[in-house]
Amino acid sequence: MSKKNNLTLFFILLLFIYGLPYKPSPEVQLLSSGTKTSLRGLSVVNDNVVWVSGSNGMVGRSSNAGKTWNWMTVKGFETIEFRDIEAFDANTAIIMGIGEPAHILKTTDAGNTWKVVYENQTKGMFLDAMDFSTPLHGLVVGDPLNHSIFLAETLDGGNTWKQKQFTGLHAMADSGEAFFAASGSNLRLFENNEFFLVSGGTKSRLITKTGSSPLPIVQGKSSTGTNSIDIFDDGIPNKPGKRMVIVGGDFAADSLTHNNCFYSNNRGKSWQKPKIPPHGYRSCVEYLSRTELLSCGPNGVDYSENGGKTWQWISSEGFHVCRIARSGSAIFLAGSGGKIAKLVWR
Repeated sequence: MSKKNNLTLFFILLLFIYGLPYKPSPEVQLLSSGTKTSLRGLSVVNDNVVWVSGSNGMVGRSSNAGKTWNWMTVKGFETIEFRDIEAFDANTAIIMGIGEPAHILKTTDAGNTWKVVYENQTKGMFLDAMDFSTPLHGLVVGDPLNHSIFLAETLDGGNTWKQKQFTGLHAMADSGEAFFAASGSNLRLFENNEFFLVSGGTKSRLITKTGSSPLPIVQGKSSTGTNSIDIFDDGIPNKPGKRMVIVGGDFAADSLTHNNCFYSNNRGKSWQKPKIPPHGYRSCVEYLSRTELLSCGPNGVDYSENGGKTWQWISSEGFHVCRIARSGSAIFLAGSGGKIAKLVWR
């Protein structure tokens, strides 16, 4: 072949390579670590305001997209684990202390002071997760008491809470069935008062206000089951979307991938198994867009760009929880050792 032909092929190859659109890849960027707390509560208000909560009564707040953090220990609760947090702006947040006794506290002055807005001293009380459908309407779930699933509700922005009447066979839990306080994401609440709750342990179910159905995720032991659910908002007012994803596995064997993730395109009527699942036990999952998903666990972070059909292991850094901003596009993660990270595209 002549030099002229070689040169022509070279330029054709360059045109082919550089003519293709560039597709950035997601990466996990570590922002903070070293604080003596295990973070499982994470609330991303917008692209700048982020709150976290964890063990040893600690709460963290950033108002500059995670560049700097203000850490505080809630006075009188220095030994409490705050497994979930819901924040509404830079000044207002609600934290959930698991038990016993169980507490819910609220701040309206950026964490300078906290008010106890709920206390339950019932023996065996253990709160697992909170969710808010609006700044006024919230729901908290606790482990079953006498086999009855515990729910408490607020209609005034968390200022007061009242146990919610939840009856029927689907409101009764089997022996060994409970809820994981792993990331505050096993409960999702909607504006029409509809909620979706996933259980784990010896039995794993999808539970709503009207019924329940079995889940195909691995189960049968206290360390197994569903840890997290997310539902993509189709934009239809007062109606949950059809796309759902669940993750979990066995936290006692966090590298196992057997039946640790399923997705549904018909609001949980049927479930499909990924061709390539997340790479181990996962405690949290979050829709980033209609087709993009993020999931995390102790052995790393996985990303899906096709609605959960296949997953890519993008980081071996372990995290307990991941969240996208309620208003905005920023995505944060939090985990043990005060570790906080942000998802970026390179």
